[in-house]
Amino acid sequence: MDWPHSCFSVCWILWAASRLRVIEAAEGKYAQKLFNDLFEDYSNALRPVEDTDKVLNVTLQITLSQIKDMDERNQILTAYLWIRQIWYDAYLKWDRDQYDGLDTIRIPSDLVWRPDIVLYNKADDDSSEPVNTNVVLRYDGLITWDSPAITKSSCVVDVSYFPFDDQQCNLTFGSWTYNGNQVDIFNALDSGDLSDFIEDVEWEIHGMPAVKNVITYGCCSEPYPDITFTLILKRKSSFYIVNLLIPCVLISFLAPLSFYLPAASGEKVSLGVTVLLAMTVFQLMVAEIMPPSENVPLIGKYYIATMTLITASTALTIMVMNIHFCGAEAKPVPQWARVVILKYMSKILFVYDVGESFASPRHSKEQERHQKNSKLPELHRKGPRNRDNNISRKKEINRLLNNDLGTQGENPKEADNYCARYTALTRNIEYIAKCLKDHRTNNAKGIEWKKVAKVIDRFFMWIFFIMVFAMSILIIAKA
Repeated sequence: MDWPHSCFSVCWILWAASRLRVIEAAEGKYAQKLFNDLFEDYSNALRPVEDTDKVLNVTLQITLSQIKDMDERNQILTAYLWIRQIWYDAYLKWDRDQYDGLDTIRIPSDLVWRPDIVLYNKADDDSSEPVNTNVVLRYDGLITWDSPAITKSSCVVDVSYFPFDDQQCNLTFGSWTYNGNQVDIFNALDSGDLSDFIEDVEWEIHGMPAVKNVITYGCCSEPYPDITFTLILKRKSSFYIVNLLIPCVLISFLAPLSFYLPAASGEKVSLGVTVLLAMTVFQLMVAEIMPPSENVPLIGKYYIATMTLITASTALTIMVMNIHFCGAEAKPVPQWARVVILKYMSKILFVYDVGESFASPRHSKEQERHQKNSKLPELHRKGPRNRDNNISRKKEINRLLNNDLGTQGENPKEADNYCARYTALTRNIEYIAKCLKDHRTNNAKGIEWKKVAKVIDRFFMWIFFIMVFAMSILIIAKA
């Protein structure tokens, strides 16, 4: 082992460490001496210029670190900023050679004069002083003051295209008491610094341009400069699409299905009312986060249009159910309804009765039924039309009675009795046949009204499907 070399290395390290301590002690000694010399007769109450007519220039730079909150309802933007202000102090200069080459020192900011630059559109009640961070003082009088700040500024929020909206929020900084002839403000950059921005979950930053304005107020003739940083924001709409828009679209497509639900189920109106209540809940959710303004958001318009369609569908459903349950007491279906609804619209909308299809329409079934009825015995047809028919029928009845009873016409009185009984029995049979016919006629009338209601149901179902689909496409296109 090379012991001489190791001992030399250890000695050299110890000598370097001791030298650094001596340098730090010397620097601290000169810094203390410089501080005492600078602030011996210094006052931070007056503007640090040698000539009072001279303008003091302040360079302002804003770094946006984070958007903490965007309150649309109260129209307040909460942001975390780093504010840098740079100016020259004519009374805080020194010769570096006299202080061992010391060129900068860091001192508390409340010891030096500071420009009273504030946020003009401040929206909170906090009137505390700026954070007393240290300032960096250079030998030529240049002062750099970096201070963090959580600002709440008023922002005019336009929610017309919510949740696909863009917002522009202004941050206006300027001196509160000094006019432009005393303190002038300049931009350090053409825009705010976004290099250290922490990405927000709801908003995208598309820029932060800075513009200097010189305004003359009505109270004073002097100009007052300010710098306005415009924060351009675009909302990330994925959250609202998943939680507000897609459920609304799915629920709105349930409204036309109430027309497809059979009227006999008794749930058509209940479905419409349930869908309407669900849409009302979503409408209230949107209203809670939106500011009370005349501009109705895009999603709010969609909700209102959908609720209007659901209300109309529920009203039309009640009308269709009234048609469906007309019954035998209703008037017959008008001729125009038979032609337009039962003949043409039913074929276009593919509405058929049970067992009926396009190849076997209903009138063919009626013809078959009529042919079957024509094969019934003459005895079950309508009553006699004239006296001759009655006489011939009576003779036929007597012949049948004689054959059945075996009388062969031997006792005419008994034959007449049996004939009278048989005539009464025939009348009863004819009455029953007439009642059956009336019952079938009334049933056919009710079936026709039910088919009219079914065709109207199917027609409105497709109309409402098209309207809901068109509204959904429209809101996506505007987005």
